[in-house]
Amino acid sequence: MNQCTPAWLRWTATLIACLGLLLPCVPASADAPRFSTAVPGTPLSFPRDFGAHPDFRTEWWYVTGWLETPDHKPLGFQVTFFRSATDHDQANPSRFAPKQLVIAHVALSDPALGKLLHDQKIAREGFGLAYARQGNTDVKLGDWHFTREADGRYLINVAARDFTLNFTLSPTQQPMLQGDHGFSRKGPKPEQASYYYSEPQLTVAGTARRNGKPVEVHGSAWLDHEWSTTVLDPDAAGWDWAGINLDDGSALMAFQIRGKDGSKMWAHAALRDPAGHVTQFDADNVRFQPQRTWTSPRTNARYPVATRIETGNATWDLTPLQNDQELDSRQSTGAVYWEGAVTVSRDGKPAGRGYLEMTGYVKPFKL
Repeated sequence: MNQCTPAWLRWTATLIACLGLLLPCVPASADAPRFSTAVPGTPLSFPRDFGAHPDFRTEWWYVTGWLETPDHKPLGFQVTFFRSATDHDQANPSRFAPKQLVIAHVALSDPALGKLLHDQKIAREGFGLAYARQGNTDVKLGDWHFTREADGRYLINVAARDFTLNFTLSPTQQPMLQGDHGFSRKGPKPEQASYYYSEPQLTVAGTARRNGKPVEVHGSAWLDHEWSTTVLDPDAAGWDWAGINLDDGSALMAFQIRGKDGSKMWAHAALRDPAGHVTQFDADNVRFQPQRTWTSPRTNARYPVATRIETGNATWDLTPLQNDQELDSRQSTGAVYWEGAVTVSRDGKPAGRGYLEMTGYVKPFKL
């Protein structure tokens, strides 16, 4: 960039460079802000907790689902909005101060293509262009928007590089509070925890547009909303997580935190039946067992894309919609992870569909 470049463009480039993820070159306060932490016994309150929690370091709204086209072809989709608080002085009155960052990922799995279509964005919060509002779900990043209506329906409007998603997600069940009434342990230390709830069995209707052609789709989805300040142990490499909408109306969530040596550091699972009764499984009763691996031709990461999960006496086999569902988000979160649509069988019989997420297979994952 030379002296002939317009001043406004040079200034903009400098500002963008200064707003590197969690590394602002704008002088921060001598005392880094103290963020809230998740503590047990704090009840979640709705609709307040559908919205943002800026006093916590990290937060995300994460939607995954299965779609069907009019010609009965399957598609998988993921839409995630992140809010990340920086170490910038929160008392700084400047509207340009990068106090909060908003990040978004979107992906579409189409077996006809054999690979994942995905896009990502990042910006500091402000000027009505990027925000995560309190009180109810309302997250925006440019022309990407995720909102919750007063009647509980969610609206997704995302125009990605290679596709566009316009969906309405309608709840059929009450929120599923994960862990101990929404307090979800992620490790042996008390501070390694988050507040976490899910909304499984959402019905999806809308359009997916590719190559300029809108296609009517319908299906089911799973929503996770989680916020925390300290989650992963320093010795953790990443996690494996699954959210499954079962065909009988049940919902299964299971995860494990993996150490850098590949061992299980922590695990938990919850199974809610159609009547709303929840069975919890502690770390000793949750096992992830790789059944088949796939090696990424781009990163050389080896992912156990076909995985068996044991929860108590039940065995769940997860089979990917397609092998290549790796998402490279190094331009926003700095991470590469596998985010894939999977079918699920229980004890050898078809049982449902959901998503499997695997982080830390390229390098240890950092929030």
